[in-house]
Amino acid sequence: MDTNHKGIEAMQKGNFEEAATIFSKAIEADPNNPVHYINFGNLLSAVNEFDRAIKFYEKAIEIDSKAATAYYGAGNVYYNLENYNEAKNMFEKAMKQGLDQGDLHFMLGMCLLNIDQGRLALPYFQRAVELNENDQDALFQYGLCLARLDLIDEAIEQFQSVIAINEEHADAYYNLGVAYAFKENIEKAQELLRKALSIQPDHLLASHALKILTNSEN
Repeated sequence: MDTNHKGIEAMQKGNFEEAATIFSKAIEADPNNPVHYINFGNLLSAVNEFDRAIKFYEKAIEIDSKAATAYYGAGNVYYNLENYNEAKNMFEKAMKQGLDQGDLHFMLGMCLLNIDQGRLALPYFQRAVELNENDQDALFQYGLCLARLDLIDEAIEQFQSVIAINEEHADAYYNLGVAYAFKENIEKAQELLRKALSIQPDHLLASHALKILTNSEN
């Protein structure tokens, strides 16, 4: 096992100090290898040392301006810092350098949602789902985007896919209930909202929606 794999393995096991030692030695031994700085940046990001992490990603980019994973790592840090515009810029640069992973498309979509560009987020969530059809977060956000654009049948399909993966996803049941209410299938909507509440009794949105539908029948 090479040095990088040892450091990554240590990090995955939560042995952060050991990982830091390994990555530091790797940088000392090979200071012009951007991968070492990216790994250290990922480690610092994992322990919420975001400002330091950015410096390591910047160093990797300084060495290799085409280091796609450095841009991706920096994008995640900026997203965690709620600097969504800068995160979006970094994710776009990662994509420009050839990175085509479901997580990247998902994060770009989330950035666009957070800067009120939901319509532009739609194709990124769609691509994230294409790359990983079992990503319940991507499926859910894709469904929400479709619903906001009044593409109700398409949204229902995505929420059903979420539930097929995770039968305890209260928000998916809630949104399915709302979707069926829009389709004026009140009985089905109520059934789904009750299911959401059986999973999460304090789901205020589901409770409120169910109350509205029940009162409308009286």
